Amino acid sequence: MTGPASAPRRRLKRWLLAALLPVLAAGCCALPLMSAMNALTAVAAAGSASALGIGDESGSAVDIPPRMLTAYKKAATGIAGQVPRCKGMTWPVLAGIAKVESNHAAGRSISAAGDIRPKIYGVLLNGSGSGGNTTSFPDTDGGKWDGTASGERAVGPFQFLPSTWESTGRDGNRDGVRDPHNADDAALGAAVYLCGHGRKLTDVAQLRSAILQYNHSGTYADTVLGWISRYRSGAPGNLSGSVATVVNAALAERGAPYSWGGGTTRGRSFGICCAPSGKSGVSVFGFDCSGLTLYAFAKGGIRLPHNADAQAAFGRRIPASLGQDALKAGDLVFFADGSGVIYHVGIALGNGTMVNAPRPGTVVRVDPIGAMSGYAGGARLL
Repeated sequence: MTGPASAPRRRLKRWLLAALLPVLAAGCCALPLMSAMNALTAVAAAGSASALGIGDESGSAVDIPPRMLTAYKKAATGIAGQVPRCKGMTWPVLAGIAKVESNHAAGRSISAAGDIRPKIYGVLLNGSGSGGNTTSFPDTDGGKWDGTASGERAVGPFQFLPSTWESTGRDGNRDGVRDPHNADDAALGAAVYLCGHGRKLTDVAQLRSAILQYNHSGTYADTVLGWISRYRSGAPGNLSGSVATVVNAALAERGAPYSWGGGTTRGRSFGICCAPSGKSGVSVFGFDCSGLTLYAFAKGGIRLPHNADAQAAFGRRIPASLGQDALKAGDLVFFADGSGVIYHVGIALGNGTMVNAPRPGTVVRVDPIGAMSGYAGGARLL
């Protein structure tokens, strides 16, 4: 029933919930989280690469320096001349690797020719355990690329070992030198390495295999795939005004830890105890779902309460019956449990995606809207 008689019952339900679970009302969710899938699980469930947008050149590159993005795009285009049989090499694939390896050469200057200074050196791989290395690698380049003849260390924005660079390196900027400290050379070398003898990177299994070749760690592969997904499915680039302000504020927090009760109008904060799963946010500096939305919308001049269910009272509601296509970038996206109480909120980006702080143990990221259960429509505040 949706008539007037249903409103008192809904208010009573919320009052009882607040009385029984006072701690929850301060956090993201009004009820325990329903089952949720991350973007990678959604891909597996679909049995295809479509949920990751593989093969799609769209996406958000808000955290990539323009000159590095140029290098990634040049390499993705130029791979056809290096490994003709390789399919599906796109700039987000390279960006995902470089994000994890060097954060896109963060803190360095990048010349018009692509030279990165200061040069990026990894730890000395002498088996000491420093930086996680447990295997000693003898010197192969006399310090030519890694600046030391006492052993090996990874170099450049894609962190190549000098021995690997010797066989894989390419002259991406055509200056006659194959330099792993040059953005164009390193990006093209990475593309060649990932493509192997002609992988089909539109296939999720082959893409994962390529990433594991780069670094044989399942955690590493999951992290890189997550960044590839975010770069492919980011916000559209033609936003303006308060919509752009809100969306970009949320996107800028990608990678922030989920913290139950975390997030204020000023940004990340320590959270509270405890989520329905028992996870505490007291020592976690980040956001929960409604903390992220209240922060992003505060940037756009709109103050929201720190509770997903309460945020549903703001703006013009977009019924779930209209489908996800009715959502526009900047809309709030809601999810409800079986009794109709909203337990989760995100920020729509368009194309079926949202900025999402999913649950304890995850980070703020871009997910398909279908990654959370119980889609309950949205609200337009902007």
